Amino acid sequence: MIGQMIMVGFRGTEVHADSVIAQEIRDGKVAGVILFSRDVLLKSKVRNIVSPDQLKKLISDLKSFSKNPLWVSVDQEGGMVSRLSPAYGFLATVSQQYLGEINNDDTTRLYAGRMAATLSDMGFNMNFAPSVDVNTDPASPAIGALQRSFSPDTAIVTRQAAIVIHALRAQKIVASLKHFPGHGSAGSDSHLGFVDVSDTWQAQELAPFRALIKSGDAELIMTAHIYNRHWDSIYPATLSRNVITGILRKQLRFNGVVISDDMNMDAIARYYMPEEAIQLALDAGVDILLIANNLSYDLHAGSKTHQIVKDLVLQGKISEERIRQSYDRIIKLKAQYR
Repeated sequence: MIGQMIMVGFRGTEVHADSVIAQEIRDGKVAGVILFSRDVLLKSKVRNIVSPDQLKKLISDLKSFSKNPLWVSVDQEGGMVSRLSPAYGFLATVSQQYLGEINNDDTTRLYAGRMAATLSDMGFNMNFAPSVDVNTDPASPAIGALQRSFSPDTAIVTRQAAIVIHALRAQKIVASLKHFPGHGSAGSDSHLGFVDVSDTWQAQELAPFRALIKSGDAELIMTAHIYNRHWDSIYPATLSRNVITGILRKQLRFNGVVISDDMNMDAIARYYMPEEAIQLALDAGVDILLIANNLSYDLHAGSKTHQIVKDLVLQGKISEERIRQSYDRIIKLKAQYR
């Protein structure tokens, strides 16, 4: 059950039976992987993706080591956030901002369908898109400045996101709404450190999440590592029970799967030891811990995360019932994407 709650990144454009990631998958300590085109720590353009043929084989091989369905995920939003780019032999994509500005259903359906078909052909079954962050600050370094938001208009964000979700779902790819509870007003980047949106966040940033949850289009939601003293005077959203259980689960009535943004990002890793961060995230209500393993690197990140969670249970800091809640939600979602 613990293994189902762990998703990791790894280095390599191929995988073999004796690879560490293969062993972790085979041993049930990891039930999901995230693939990247670039190795941030090494400043290398080679990480997991070289070409379509290479990528398809890598994903097929990864899945062969898993007894149960394996999540194989990627950040493929379009535009500047595209791991499958023309540089690696894939079709060019457009940004979410481009689609939001045109605001034409057929245009979005065309590009979203093309993206979904490409992902499906490669073997992906999870995409960390669409971003439903509202473009309240066009200069926001992590969102607006990268053209990742559809629009400052919440209705456009909601409508465009729904089209992307449906296109992905049609190809048996689960979409992940991000970044809850809204990253569009952040004046700094949570990859790089503490991000306080207490004076900039607006209640309208919840609107796309609320609407997509109500319509049944939200099945997987990614958290944001942003801090807002009005939500929680101590913890950022990913580690806050007030935010994940209070706002997302109880107020918005979301019953699906919650995945953390990368736990290696400095907004978390710089201020919390792994054991503390993991305990807080699980207490908050996070179901899947994402260890992208790209801003920092540990060959055994999956096994170590698994052991931390197991120790928290054995020490009575996290209950078995809490693990089972996440496990049941994850297995239910996987069953819908077989």
